[in-house]
Amino acid sequence: MANNETKRQAKPAKKAISSTKEINELKEKLLKLEADILYTKAEAENQRKRSLEEIEKSRKFAVERFSQEILLVKDSLDAALIIEKATLDDYKNGMELTKKQLIDIFGKFGIEEIDPTGESFDPNYHQAMSIIETEDEPNKVLSVMQKGYKLNNRVLRPALVTVSKQK
Repeated sequence: MANNETKRQAKPAKKAISSTKEINELKEKLLKLEADILYTKAEAENQRKRSLEEIEKSRKFAVERFSQEILLVKDSLDAALIIEKATLDDYKNGMELTKKQLIDIFGKFGIEEIDPTGESFDPNYHQAMSIIETEDEPNKVLSVMQKGYKLNNRVLRPALVTVSKQK
């Protein structure tokens, strides 16, 4: 009988030791998980900061590249002003070359002209400055007072247009 009672007392003691061991293991796991969470949060914050810095650098670099390219146009205009004995044709040819240079720069940076002459009026790309009654189809762009521009398919400036209206 004493042997049975000793066995009964040993079982709770083993269970208590086993439970204490499990609790300690769970505490260690919890501490490790808390440390992992803190590390992950810190890493996410660092990644966010790096991303913001990278975005800022990209913006600055894009402006720098555009600035370097646009300086070529200014140099061309300055060179034209230095010439003392130039004819009107010389200036016209120089202006055409400078305009071509500017259009090439626009192409490099995704700037597109909006010239909607003859197209249907689209308020997303055009701004109606006047409306003229005609026999033609309504809502057609009759003339462009000022071309518009898009940057990577986003409107920088809408085209200022005259639109037809049916009589």
